Amino acid sequence: MCMKMLSCWMLALAAVPLMAQVSAPATTAVAPTDLPRVEIVTDKGRFVVEADTKRAPVSAGNFLRYVDQKRLDGTDFYRVVKVADHFGFVQFGSNGDPKRSLPPIRHEPTSTTGLKHLDGTISTARLAPGTARGEFTVSVGDQPSFDADPARPGDNQGYAAFGRIVEGMDVILSIFNAPVSPDATVRGAFKGEVPVAPVRIVSARRISPAR
Repeated sequence: MCMKMLSCWMLALAAVPLMAQVSAPATTAVAPTDLPRVEIVTDKGRFVVEADTKRAPVSAGNFLRYVDQKRLDGTDFYRVVKVADHFGFVQFGSNGDPKRSLPPIRHEPTSTTGLKHLDGTISTARLAPGTARGEFTVSVGDQPSFDADPARPGDNQGYAAFGRIVEGMDVILSIFNAPVSPDATVRGAFKGEVPVAPVRIVSARRISPAR
């Protein structure tokens, strides 16, 4: 992937809107499930992702391939968008690295899966529909503007939600609340959104159920 394409991809992600209104965090209890769960260990603590392979099989399956092939090991949380207290998102993944990136996947809009971008939702970032690879966002606070909305003009397909954080949301919040640089960028994009000290992912492994 050429540098020009990477720059365009990064700038396009920066243009995805957030709702201006701050929503209260979700407080639903975690129930037992047979959906696959992944433990992600960072140098700031651990959190657990539950991947909804039933409602979002393409997007969840893509995430699990990155996990099973250890493509997330050694990557960083490289972007933090903080609009207000407990409202924004954090982003991690292959960061456009062609050596870590798998082929793009078919887009699964929330209008099809029935999932929503609530507090703690994990989804796949993208450029145009069908270009998503290995960039993942975690919502902090409810983010309805990331959901598909056929009533909006233009590209209204949103991001593909495929799971949620079921343990360790405090680790996500610590990443979200850490200082960002006012000047640093990622290949010219995300100015004002790059952490001063990016949090490293040590490992990402399935913990249940067995494959």
